[in-house]
Amino acid sequence: MNAENFGSSERLVTAAYVRQGAQGRRAHELRLRALLEQGKCPEDGWDESTIELFLHELAIMDSNNFLGNCGVGEREGRVASGLVARRHYRLIHGIGRSGDISAVQPKAAGSSLLNKLTNSVVLDIIKLAGVRTVTNCFVVPMATGMSLTLCFLTLRHKRPKAKYIIWPRIDQKSCFKSMITAGFEPVVIENVLEGDELRTDIEAVEAKIKALGAENILCVHSTTSCFAPRVPDRLEELAVICANYDIPHIVNNAYGVQSSKCMHLIQQGARVGRIDAFVQSLDKNFMVPVGGAIIAGFNASFIQEISKMYPGRASASPSLDVLITLLSLGASGYKQLLKERKEMFSYLSSELKKLADNHNERLLDTPHNPISLAMSLQNLDENNDAAVTQLGSMLFTRQVSGARVVPCGSVQTVNNYTFKGFMSHANDYPCAYLNAASAIGIKKQDVDVFLKRLDKCLKTSRKESKKEKSVNEISNSNTGTEQPEDQKIQI
Repeated sequence: MNAENFGSSERLVTAAYVRQGAQGRRAHELRLRALLEQGKCPEDGWDESTIELFLHELAIMDSNNFLGNCGVGEREGRVASGLVARRHYRLIHGIGRSGDISAVQPKAAGSSLLNKLTNSVVLDIIKLAGVRTVTNCFVVPMATGMSLTLCFLTLRHKRPKAKYIIWPRIDQKSCFKSMITAGFEPVVIENVLEGDELRTDIEAVEAKIKALGAENILCVHSTTSCFAPRVPDRLEELAVICANYDIPHIVNNAYGVQSSKCMHLIQQGARVGRIDAFVQSLDKNFMVPVGGAIIAGFNASFIQEISKMYPGRASASPSLDVLITLLSLGASGYKQLLKERKEMFSYLSSELKKLADNHNERLLDTPHNPISLAMSLQNLDENNDAAVTQLGSMLFTRQVSGARVVPCGSVQTVNNYTFKGFMSHANDYPCAYLNAASAIGIKKQDVDVFLKRLDKCLKTSRKESKKEKSVNEISNSNTGTEQPEDQKIQI
């Protein structure tokens, strides 16, 4: 409805009522105008009717929704199912063009506008979360691992002689496979144990750069968010090394946007040294379905190069999901979620420590990890090697998801690389342990129910371990006193 249509409506409905309706519509339009002019996440969240109005306005700008449109090409936004069309708000053309995921589509002005606005709003949120000097970012419809691969493939053209990627070890398959998929050889740098924490071996990184030659190294691939007792890499020191040796630096910031500490590390690393790009997951940081990531950086032209490396058009679903979510929350709503997550981390930490003490275990001291916690399972492991993995099964069958149990000495081969002590980020971590994390969206009820179920599982597991130990002792005792067959025959 525009002013002309409202004017025509006054012939049918009392003018005062129509003007009141027009004012109501105007309130929605002022929100849309502010978003288009500023390109920032609104401070207060929008109601669903405003968001749906906006999405419908975008959709009718795409050619597949034109009245009387005649499409004779191979890709005309045709959708067989009305349910599918409604699921996507009839934004069918996706984002980008064949040569650039950030390019504008002539036949899809609405979808193109959606793409540009989403990138702009996400950039605003990254700044709000702590990386103030970031200059450019884009949403890519791939999860974190493949997004890292895209970054490495872009660097290949800048460093054609390079074949190695320096990688401080983190036992997570997708970030490791991202390097293999890009065609490079990971150079694994083992972590050093400082107290309970596993930290970056800066001296080993620099020594390896000297041994291999800086020109042969594609980049340093570092990590922020991770499972304790691994803690975020020493990003500032790594960034300085990268600047000194003129080596690119790519940061896996998978679920780090929700942590002010992780974001501060990236900001400081860029300030004192070199960080070329940092990659973060949409679902882990913004509570949307899996399948999207944000690639961001401090050099706008390099981030644009990465976007141009993406072959073909792309799905608009991740962009649509995160834009709807951020418009619903508003900047204030997202900041509140970050605040609540931090409070729940403190609560989880204190309560898990109490539970650990009750079971003669301890909460590992990992102050540099702002998201994940680890509780030793040393006594459980001493009773029965299988009891550790059994505990994980018990938790899962009791509908506890996300908790990880890490036994000692497990070996895993990933793409012909063998990792000793896999999942523990070290060859020989001193004890088995259990992980729990305070991630964005977690509630006090989640923590309380988890602790209650963990307590029951630990009690049950120890009871079964003692019973099995008793049976084994009786069996061994009987074996020791039983006479051999040849002695029985002589008697």
